[in-house]
Order: sequence, then structure tokens, then C-alpha cells
Amino acid sequence: MERSKEKQAAYDKIAALVEHFASQIDVFKKNQNEPETRNQFINPLFDALGWDIDNTKRRAIDSDRDVVHEDRLKIEGKSKAPDYSFRVGGKRKFFLEAKKPSIKIETDIIPSYQLRRYGWNDPDLQISILTDFEEFALYDCTMQPSATDAAIVGRLKYITYDQYLEKFDWLWDTFSKEQVIKGSLDQFTKSVKKGTQSVDSAFLQSLDEWRNYLATSIALRNKHLNEDELNYLVQMNINRIVFIRNCEDRGVEPYGKLKGCLVNSKDEGGYFQNMYQVFEDADRKYNSGLFDFTKDTLSKSVIIDNEIIKNIVDELYFPKSPYEFSVIGVEILGTAYERFLGKAIRLTPDHQAIVEEKPEVRKAGGVFYTPQYIVEYIVKQTVGKLVDGKTPDEIAKIKICDPSCGSGSFLLGAYQFLLTYHTDWYIKHYKKSRNLKDSPLTPDGRLTTHVKKQILLNNIFGVDIDTQAVEVTKLSLLMKCMEGETVASMQTTMTFERVLPTLENNIKSGNSLIDFDFYEGQLDFGEDRKINPFNWRNGFPQVFKQGGFDAVIGNPPYRLMQPKEVDLAVLNFFKSRYTFSEFKIDLFHLFFQKAVIILKPNGLLGYIAPSSLLNNVYVENLRLWLLNNCKIHTIAVSHEKVFADADVHTAVYIFEKNSDSVKTDDLYINITFELEKHNLHTEIKYNTVKQKRFREVDGKVWNILMNENNATIINKARHKSSTLKQIAHINRGLITGDKDSFFSNIKINEKYVPILAGGDVFRYYVNEPSKYVLFERPKTSGGSWDAEMHFSKHKILIRQIGTNPTASIIENPIAITGNIFSIRTASIEDEKYILGVINSKLIEYFWKINFSDFKSSFPQVTIFSLGLIPIKNIDVADKKQSTERNEIVKNVELLLKMNADFKTEPDPKKKEQMQGMIAFAEQRINEIVFELYGLSKEEIQIIESQ
Repeated sequence: MERSKEKQAAYDKIAALVEHFASQIDVFKKNQNEPETRNQFINPLFDALGWDIDNTKRRAIDSDRDVVHEDRLKIEGKSKAPDYSFRVGGKRKFFLEAKKPSIKIETDIIPSYQLRRYGWNDPDLQISILTDFEEFALYDCTMQPSATDAAIVGRLKYITYDQYLEKFDWLWDTFSKEQVIKGSLDQFTKSVKKGTQSVDSAFLQSLDEWRNYLATSIALRNKHLNEDELNYLVQMNINRIVFIRNCEDRGVEPYGKLKGCLVNSKDEGGYFQNMYQVFEDADRKYNSGLFDFTKDTLSKSVIIDNEIIKNIVDELYFPKSPYEFSVIGVEILGTAYERFLGKAIRLTPDHQAIVEEKPEVRKAGGVFYTPQYIVEYIVKQTVGKLVDGKTPDEIAKIKICDPSCGSGSFLLGAYQFLLTYHTDWYIKHYKKSRNLKDSPLTPDGRLTTHVKKQILLNNIFGVDIDTQAVEVTKLSLLMKCMEGETVASMQTTMTFERVLPTLENNIKSGNSLIDFDFYEGQLDFGEDRKINPFNWRNGFPQVFKQGGFDAVIGNPPYRLMQPKEVDLAVLNFFKSRYTFSEFKIDLFHLFFQKAVIILKPNGLLGYIAPSSLLNNVYVENLRLWLLNNCKIHTIAVSHEKVFADADVHTAVYIFEKNSDSVKTDDLYINITFELEKHNLHTEIKYNTVKQKRFREVDGKVWNILMNENNATIINKARHKSSTLKQIAHINRGLITGDKDSFFSNIKINEKYVPILAGGDVFRYYVNEPSKYVLFERPKTSGGSWDAEMHFSKHKILIRQIGTNPTASIIENPIAITGNIFSIRTASIEDEKYILGVINSKLIEYFWKINFSDFKSSFPQVTIFSLGLIPIKNIDVADKKQSTERNEIVKNVELLLKMNADFKTEPDPKKKEQMQGMIAFAEQRINEIVFELYGLSKEEIQIIESQ
């Protein structure tokens, strides 16, 4: 196969390199050092593959460069970051670690461990390269590395320089920039067996172990501490240790500073006292609330066993530690911390520490961290729109808040976006100042610490009810502020000011949903202190002087406020203050209302929340309130679950606070789906629809498949029609709870009656019942036990599971289970007319447009949705309409008979003929329904083409 011009040029360059290396291989292996190898061979090799290895285009910031040379960070003469990271669109694609030719890459375990350690610490990377040009080894970086692993562990491919030309097509097709952009690495790694433990999971395990160590020791040695104090001490000191260790690997603190605490101590607890001195030094250096010992008066005198401190410190350094904090992104640490916060320390009566899951986490089924691609999408749709085209001075006035910030993932995403935007803006617009103090950029094109601090203080705000979460958010933001710092930049900053800001006025602990009027008339708060009320105006006075926040972003908690699981006073408070939530109140309903309240006019809201907001019966009033107070910019829904381990489907909602419904109703909503995990800023635009269409439909359902073309069809279906719930009784079948005690294969006695399950109901056909049920309502029951419904002489049956209603009819009294809905009227002819309409193509289309939510698993029919099906009212005085109704009934009767006969017919030829008759009768019903509802030929074509 003939090579392209670029590919042939690369082949020729690599051939020359191979020839040069072979000509003096003994000299190179004996005398050449690593920098010489890189300059003479490795750099030209990847330059030939199309990478701008030497930044010849003079891109000022790392996110714009093809290749970032990470080896500038050296601690005690040793590199603390990989030599190269190859990037596309600012995202790392693979690391490359270079060695001199005398290193035996094939067998030496230290280089392979070093490379795999770097790669494993960045979960976005799956492979990385180790080479001295003579040897080229490709490694799987998804497997957790161990210092004792042989060099072959995790190795995917190994070739030598004399095979480069033979393997050239593989080199080019896998690692050339041209092919990497096209997804070659993703394709290559599809066959790679993924490692069992990611870096965030491993770090969570370490955090859990350190918490257990500290909690056990502190509880044993410090009997005067209460539960809250113990939790605070453990959390704060883990945060401080992680922060200092992170600074060491990034070259901001001397490497091994924490190890230096493990000396000169005869007293039990002396190691921690040494560490406390390190923390005090950090307070003077960083001026951060993380080391505020006027606030933390407990740490100075607490006793922690030396062995415990030694274990934690040892596990943070080579060879025990697999972590490279110079590589791990703050976001990855946040992933671990989010799950870490799902547990708390409880003290037993004899003052022993027990770590257990928090009650609210147990009820929610766990902690679910928002994927980074969702964070970036929401930030782009909110913060991105707010800052677009603005100057830094204008952006300084923008206030961004997450009212349930957790470990701070959304605030980190917003902060990173602002840092990148400011860097780009200053590079394009800033004229260098002679005054070093006033320069917003360092000589290598990065933001100065002063500018990063100001952005953080000006723009980023958050609240969380969990005090531990608040401290983790502060830690994450401070570590993000430190990214890219060096000893030199720190010294420059400290010439003028302290390095880090205190975030006490930006990130606060409190219940975002409960104000202090909860305590109105009370003097003794008692145990209610844990409710932790929060007043937004007092908490952020400068923000509300400006009218509120410019953006509210986040992933609010999803949890039903069941009377048995929440304090009754709290539930009553929610009902009285958040009046647009009703019956089954979920926390996320309240957070939507709170977000709109704290936004300034035209402020932007970006939440990921359950897709039940779109069409759940109990959220109708909230949907109407949101339509009246917001312009809906975007609703983005995914086919798959965003949270794989959570039983919830979600959507991303982007709103703008705007109560002028006259203006917003004619504006368009963007409906999108399938946010891309690997191409983070790509979405597939599905359609647009005017906001007023959501207001027009029954139940104020947000029809994500509706557009301006099919809206006329939906409106015609509703015109001169009654909703099903207006003309019929709709019930759900019985639910026994303990199934084994109530169901039987035989009729045990007269109290046992035949019963149908959902799997017995088909289109125009119902199986004969094969089970019996004890028809005595138990205490664990649910659904309807109305005997009149179960033993009625006729009723329509619709099974619960399905993408749209599957309906038939029975004409004898049989009980039904809870996964069947019944529809009853006074007349069986009316029911047959309704059955024909429900099974028609028009209602199938109506259902799809109104109630589809893109769920790929377990789609369900609901009573609420059934109740909104439009049934055309028949004018009995209109002979044409009466005739059409009667013809629908006649064809339904034919279909019921033919489908029953089809099941028992043994003759294949007759079955074929019956299928033709069934199809003809169904088509005739469709034609009559189209006629009754007044659809045009063009509208019928739209439905038929689906």
C-alpha cells in the first residue's frame, strides 16, 4: 500500500536515525547520557511522527502545546514527574519516560515501575512509553504498580531500534499525532485488560486506613474529646498531611519534610508534635485556613501514637506509596475524598472509635461522584457563557456558587475554567509591566499566585451541611491554587504577600435549605444544632448586595423526604417554605427552588439531577414554577446511566433566571443527549422547541422529543379530546409484599382467586391465568385491592413494563398484579373504542413525544402518563363520528378474536393469512384514528415514518 507523503517522510527520517544509532551503538551505550539521547534520538523520533516536540510554534501555555516536558521538576536531583506528556486539545494522551542507552529497559524493574507509577496516577491515561531509543517498551498503565514487579509486568509491546522500520506502520498508525487525534490510542487499548484498582479507589482505601489509624489512637489517648471534636481532628490532620505531601512532590516544599518528623522523639506522641511544628510553619507560609490554629485549638495538645504517625508517613513515600502527587490531578483526589466523606467516626460508650456509613449515605445507597466530563460540560454551559468576551476586571464581579458542594468537584471545575480563560486572555492582551509585583504572568506564561488567589476569592463560593466536606473543598481549591508553583515562584510571591488565601468567607458550612427562622420562638436548640441552619444574605453579604449569584452549579442530593426517615419539623419546614414541591418531596426539588431564589436576574443555573423532573406527576407544580421563573436553555439526557452504580437516570439542566414569561415562551430550548465521555465538550443536538410548548401540554410535562413540527400533531391530538383519567377509572393491581405467602399454582381454597401478571398481557391478547392469589389484604400491601376493580366483568389491561402502553381487554372477573394497570368505564363498547385508540400509531407517537426519556433499561408506564392520553370525544349527533367509532370497536373485536385464534392455530398457512388480516385491521384502526383527530397527510407521514 502506497504511503502518504507525510508518512513516507517520517519513514525516511526514522531510517536515518536508526542508521546513525547503529553506526556508533557501542559509543552511545557507553558514553551517552539521558539529555543527549533525548536531543539526538528521542526528540527527532517523535518529531518525525508529527509532534511539535520542541514547541517550535512557541505556544505559551501547556494546554496549547503538543508535548510538555515535565522533567523541569526535580527534587534532590531526581525527576518527580515524567519526562514528556503528549497532549491533544490540552488532554494528556500518553507519558514518555526517557533513559540513557546503557539502561537495560527489557529487564530493569526500576524504570518500568517509575513509568507505570506516573501513568497509573493519571486515570485518563491507559498506556505510556519507556524508551532509550535502543529499546522501546509500551506499558499498560491501568494496573496498580508495585516496586517488586518484574519489568515484563504490564508490558504490552517491546521492540528494539533495529525493528523500527519493520514495525513502522504500527508506530505511525498508533503514535503519530495525526492518528492519535483520530483515536488510534483508544482503538489500540480496547483489547487491553483494565486494571482492577484505579488510583482514586486506591487513594480512598489509603484515606480510610489513615482515618482508622488516627481515630483509634486519638480516641484511646484523648478521653476528653467528644465525637465532633474527634471527627474534626482526624479530618483536618489528614488534609494537612496530604497538602504538605502534595507540595513536596510538586517541588514547593523540600522532599521528605514529613519524613523528617519521625526523629528525635522519646515521648509517645512526639512524632505528631514534630509534625505540628511543620503545620505551624505552613501557617506562616501559606496563611491558609487549613493551618489556622486560632480556630483549631485541639491539635496542639492532642496525643497520637508514634507508631500511627510513622505508618501514615511511610505509606506516603517510596517504596510503600504508589502515589505520585506531581501527576495526580486535584480532581482525582476529590473523587476519593467524596466517597471518604460518606463515613464518619462514632464513639462507643467506652470511648472507642468506630467508622461507619453516615445515615443519609446509607439511605441514598452510597456516594456517587459526578464524572469529570459532566462537570466540565455544566461549567462550559454556565461559567463559559458568563465570561465569554469579558476582561479580567469584568470577570472579577462574577459570583459562582455550588450550594451542596461536597468535596468541591464543581467549584474545582469552575476555578480551572477561570484559570485557563485568564491565562489565555493575558497572553493575548497583556503588555508586560516592568513592575514584577503587578505582572499577572510568570516568565513561562503561567498565572502568578497573586492572580490565582484573587480569582479564587472573587469568583468561587460554596456551602455544604457537612463540615468535613467544607474542609475538603477548601483543601481541593487550595491545592488547585498551588498547581504549577515552584520554589522560585513561591519565593517571589512571599516577597510581597502570603502564598494562599483563607477561604473562610467563600466556603461555608450550613444547611442550604434551612434558615434560622426554623428556630422561631425557640430558646433551647438542643440536638437540633445538627440541622446547622444557614442564612444566605448573612453568609455572603457582598454577593447579595449585587443581587445574588451569577451562576449556581452542582449535583444536588437526591433523596425522598419520607416521613419515617426525616424529622417531622424539618419536613414541615420544607413544605411551608418550598411550596412548589408536593407529596413525595425529593431534596433535589428543593435545591432547584433554592438555586433560582439565590440567583440574580439573568443568572445561570446548571444542575445534573434525576430525569423524573421531566414528567413525574408530583413535580407538575415545580415544572410550572420553573417555566414561570426561568428560561430553559438546555436539557441534556443520556441513553445510559451517568452514575453506573446508582439506580437513577439523570439529565443536565441549564436554566436562566427570567420571570418574563412573555419573552421566554417564544424562545427555544435546546434538547441534546449523549454527552461524550471522551470528547468532553461534544454533545449531539437533537432538536429545539419553544418553551411555551411545555406550558401547553397536560401535566406541564417537559417533552424532550417535541419540536415545532410535531407540536401541531400533539395539539391536534388534545383538541376536543378528554384525557383518559377524565373519562375512565385507572387503577394499579395489587401488591402483596411477601409474594411466596400469597401466591399458589393451585386453588387452595375459596379465598384464592385467579390472577394475571404483567407478562400475561400482550397487544390485543391476554394469557389464561396460571396462578392464584390469596385475596386478603396484608399489612405489607400496596397497589389497589378494590374488589370491584379486580372482579369487574370487563376492563382494559396495560402492563407496566414497556416503552409505550401494551394493551388488551378481558371480559371476565380476574385479579391483576401490581405490574398491570386497569382501565374501566361503564360500557365495554367504550372500553373497546379506548383500546383501539391506545393501541393506534397516533397514541404510540403521542406517547413517544410526551413521555420518552431515553432510558435504555427498565422503561415503565405510569398511571400519571396513562391518565394524560387524549381520547377523542365522540359527538353522538354526528353520524360520521359515530360510524367511525363503531368501526374502531368492530375492528378491535376482530383483533381480539384473531389474536386468540392465532395462538392455537397449528396450520402455518392459516397463520400467515391471519397475520395479514391482523395487520389490515390494525391499519384500518390507524386510518380511522387519523381521520377522527383531524390529521393532515403531511402529519400522518411524519407519524408513519417513525
